[in-house]
Amino acid sequence: MSATVSETVYATPDELANRMSTAGVHALELFCVYIGDQLGFYRALHDRGPMSAPELASHAGTNQRSTREWLEQQATAGFLACDNPQAPADERRFRLPQGYETVLVDPESATQMAAFAQIVAGTVAPVQQLLAAFRSGAGVPYAAYGRDLHEGQARVNRPAFAHLLAQEWIAAMPDVVARLQGDPPARIADIGMGQGWSSIALAKAFPKARVDGFDPDEASVAAARENARAAGVGDRVTMITRDAGDPELAGRYDFALAIECVHDMSDPVAVLAAMRRLVGPGGTVLIVDERVPDAFAPNGDEIERMMYGFSVLHCLPVGMAAAPSAATGAVMRRPTFRRYAEAAGCHRIDELPVEHETFRFYRLRG
Repeated sequence: MSATVSETVYATPDELANRMSTAGVHALELFCVYIGDQLGFYRALHDRGPMSAPELASHAGTNQRSTREWLEQQATAGFLACDNPQAPADERRFRLPQGYETVLVDPESATQMAAFAQIVAGTVAPVQQLLAAFRSGAGVPYAAYGRDLHEGQARVNRPAFAHLLAQEWIAAMPDVVARLQGDPPARIADIGMGQGWSSIALAKAFPKARVDGFDPDEASVAAARENARAAGVGDRVTMITRDAGDPELAGRYDFALAIECVHDMSDPVAVLAAMRRLVGPGGTVLIVDERVPDAFAPNGDEIERMMYGFSVLHCLPVGMAAAPSAATGAVMRRPTFRRYAEAAGCHRIDELPVEHETFRFYRLRG
């Protein structure tokens, strides 16, 4: 039984102050990780081994004094090791501890987290516009969040797309797998594909299939096209800004999916209805979105706290940038999603038996 308001135990003022102080330290450290990631410091230390501040600065093309301060901060925070801390400042050698490359360097590691620093940086980038949006209710356009948001989002989800999308998520629908592997070649519509890593993973997992990725953000589409070309699947993956609701596309696809984006959309019912039309009566729509509790309660767990943080700073303002708006936000609970899906004409809504810390998986059919 959930606690009532009177039963909820709150921190003391001192405990709250200490929590905020600790959060501030962690935030500062996260932005220092962002600097090391964006300037290629972690990659250099991984590829070249221990380096001094002058050596790293020379390799990365950065200011020596600033680089030394970053190295010392990272060692103080425990992200890097220093082999000779008693040496003169410019002779100290810093290294990436064994195994840390999976967190800070490898783009497809299940534990990579440098991308999280980038998405956080992007999320707070238009903070003045966000304050104005709170006052006006006008929202903040997705483009205002810039490269760090759309690139960081793509990097955060890339490991899951590479290792789980086909292997676990779609595998939970054996009939869909059979169609994607069969003849004639299947067609997949990937809605809101961002920088294209989901489309690329699908093309690699199902070599016969053709994938069309749809996204309204031109910068994301440009990046997705380059990623598909570099991955060697550009001949079977097309990235476009075309409206997936175009009536000419109805019934052209066997399978359509949207991963972690329906909650951002101003009109989710229209999007779900368009996806249902894309696949026609016999097709399947897969929606992957946030795993949050079915009802609001104070003192949520860390996952719900994270979702609300992203919702306040990014997801809700983006969804409200176009009017009229459903104003959903990242905390899209089961009853809300089911209401949207039913309004879109999807009367069979199944939740896939897939365990994931942050995602829930809905299979929709007309």
